[in-house]
Amino acid sequence: MTPKPFAANAALLIIDMQNGINRPTLGRRNNPGAENNIERLLQAWRSTRRPIVHVRHISRSPESIFWPGQSGAEFQPRFAPSAHEHVVEKNVPDAFAATGLERWLHVRDIGQLVIAGVITNNSVEATARSAGNLGFEAIVASDAAFTFDLRDLSGRLWPAEDVHALSLANMAMDYAAVRSTEEIVGALEGR
Repeated sequence: MTPKPFAANAALLIIDMQNGINRPTLGRRNNPGAENNIERLLQAWRSTRRPIVHVRHISRSPESIFWPGQSGAEFQPRFAPSAHEHVVEKNVPDAFAATGLERWLHVRDIGQLVIAGVITNNSVEATARSAGNLGFEAIVASDAAFTFDLRDLSGRLWPAEDVHALSLANMAMDYAAVRSTEEIVGALEGR
């Protein structure tokens, strides 16, 4: 099913595309094409002059790669915000928690959000859940997000592909539509 056409002010939220997310210690990931899809969404939004929000995680722990001043906390160069694009700094997975994002969107009468970035089952899911709960029409770009292998509390290792799929299913239940980059860009372009 193709999403309905986007409003002229539909916003793109790019979550945590920082240098630190490429750290090998995070483990094996899924969706090696995610960055290309995120970049495609970013280019589509820029070409239509719709609002873009870059979300950056700033850790509260000095040991974190996302601690302020560390190279890991900086945006990856291909996802660096332009001067007129909004930047939100968060300290927890949810981009709405104590950041002013909800107010920023409401002031601009933005009701549609496309969410892309990392980590699918962490910051992407937390943000999508809040977006849905707050009444925004949220769309998660399924192939413009990725996650990592995850060990559950019993010690079982779950492949990143399974973690990603279950997280998308969680979001699709009540909080967000889940669409491919192709579907989103097609709707943006009116095809």
